[in-house]
Amino acid sequence: MLHFTIDEQRCTKCGQCVADCPVRIIAMTGGLPAIAPERESSCFRCQHCLAICPTGAVSILGLKPAKSLPLSGAYPTPRQLETLIKGRRSVRRYKDENLEPELIQRLLEVAWHAPTGVNSRQVRFTVVDDREKLAALREEVMAGLGRLVRNNALPEKLAFFAEFVRLWEEKGVDTLFRGAPHLLVASAPQSAPSPLPDCLIALSYFELYAQANGVGTVWDGLAKWAIADLLPEIRQRLDIPDDHLIGYVMAFGKPAVRYARTVQHGPAIIHRMS
Repeated sequence: MLHFTIDEQRCTKCGQCVADCPVRIIAMTGGLPAIAPERESSCFRCQHCLAICPTGAVSILGLKPAKSLPLSGAYPTPRQLETLIKGRRSVRRYKDENLEPELIQRLLEVAWHAPTGVNSRQVRFTVVDDREKLAALREEVMAGLGRLVRNNALPEKLAFFAEFVRLWEEKGVDTLFRGAPHLLVASAPQSAPSPLPDCLIALSYFELYAQANGVGTVWDGLAKWAIADLLPEIRQRLDIPDDHLIGYVMAFGKPAVRYARTVQHGPAIIHRMS
């Protein structure tokens, strides 16, 4: 059941919810928007109808417009958003302390609003939310990689991991996790319409919102290779479902570095169709 309801006192019969429905299942019936029961199964659950109603007359899925955030006047300015995007840095130095649990939860909840193919919303966040847990995981990963090195079992294309193991064992240098206190793995069922893009988009949203909150992040391809390709026992340790594709891994935490300005990339590589 979609529980699509209309507050007749608020509805102006403007028809915007009808026009904006991606699958065209809302129709004006008796002067008010409605969804025929036989068409409910086609709903994407995108909530466009709830979002577009100017008077807050539409409720769906048991969700009330009064609990949504109003958009008018609330967006950052284009200049602010440009600065956030250009000022984003890959942070590789972190303070050895946990983020507040409430902040981690908020980062994850906001990032989960990222778009997904066919609004499937199946991205799963596996998070290491405590620095001691990540320290223990780091020990397991490096021990596993050490065994691969000593057994000459590293794939040729990933043979460079031997140097990371040497640096860890001889000097305590953490190349894989960069000393971050937290780790985030985005995965999605391989049966989802677009599992890899969904994961990458979700982590991009997470990164920008994290940095807006003063939280540093780094796209951790080395950890992704270790978990997804080299050490299946670590995947199991993290309880990542067998049918999931690991999209990517991100380390994050309080940065031990502060950047003063944006960098200057470009010009953009652009091709315009003739």
